Amino acid sequence: MRLARIRVNGGTPVAAVERDGALYALADDLSALLGGQTPAPSADPVSDAVRLAPVAPGKVVAIGLNYLDHIRESGLEPPEQPLVFAKFPSSVVGPEDEIRLPLELTQRVDWEVELAVVIGRRASRVAREDALSHVFGYTVANDVSARDLQFADGQWVRAKSLDTFCPLGPVVVTADEISDPQALHLVCRVNGEVVQDAGTDLMVFGVAELISHCSHSFTLDPGDVLLTGTPWGCGEFMDPKRSLAPGDVVECEIDGIGTLRNPVAAG
Repeated sequence: MRLARIRVNGGTPVAAVERDGALYALADDLSALLGGQTPAPSADPVSDAVRLAPVAPGKVVAIGLNYLDHIRESGLEPPEQPLVFAKFPSSVVGPEDEIRLPLELTQRVDWEVELAVVIGRRASRVAREDALSHVFGYTVANDVSARDLQFADGQWVRAKSLDTFCPLGPVVVTADEISDPQALHLVCRVNGEVVQDAGTDLMVFGVAELISHCSHSFTLDPGDVLLTGTPWGCGEFMDPKRSLAPGDVVECEIDGIGTLRNPVAAG
C-alpha cells in the first residue's frame, strides 16, 4: 500500500491510501495501521486534501557517513560502525511545505536525499536476520543540514534539527512492496538540476544492519523513523561550495516511492 497523512478542510490529520494519484480516507490515525489493523478505505476519493508528512515520528534517528562516495567527497575516514545522531521530531514537515532558512543563524544550508525507514514493530536488541520484519514501510527524506552550525558545534543535532529541516513524504510504501531496500535508486534535484544520483546498494551499512545496531542501544518504537544516510553530491563539498537560498526548489526522489518536493524560503 501507498499511505499518506492528509488534512481536509482544516480538520485533524487522517490516514489515507493513494491509488492512481487519488487519496481515499482510511483511518483516523496511522497508528491503527502500525498496529496491524486494515480498515476499509472510503468509497470515494477525498478532494481538496493537503498532504502532511506521512508519519509523525516519536523519534527521528539518523545515520551519518553511510555511503562510500559521500565519505570520499567529505574527506573523512569510513566509520567502523554506524554513526548515529538524532533529528528532533519538531523538524519534520511534509511534501510542498517550505524549508525555511533562519538566515540570522546559518548561511550554508545543504540538501541530502535519504531513504527513510518507518518502524512498525517494537525493536529491542533484534538480530540482523530479523531486523527487516520490524519495518512497516519506507518513505523519502531530505536531511537538511546547516553546515556552518554542524562544523562549529562539533556535533550535529542543532544543525540537523532546525525547524523544517526534516521533510518526509510524499507517502509511506509498505514493506511488502519493496522486496530489497538495498536495490533502490535515489535522486536529488535543485531547481531541476540533478545534484545527487546513486543507489542504496552503495550503503556502507544496510538497512537491516542499521536497525539491529540501533536497537542494541535504544528501543525503536512503532512510528519511529530511521534515516539511512546520503550519497555523494552535497553542495557543501562541491567546488565552489553551493548552498540553498530562498526561491530554490528541492526534489528528492526514490524509485517506487515517489518525489518529495519542497520550496525554500527565508525563515
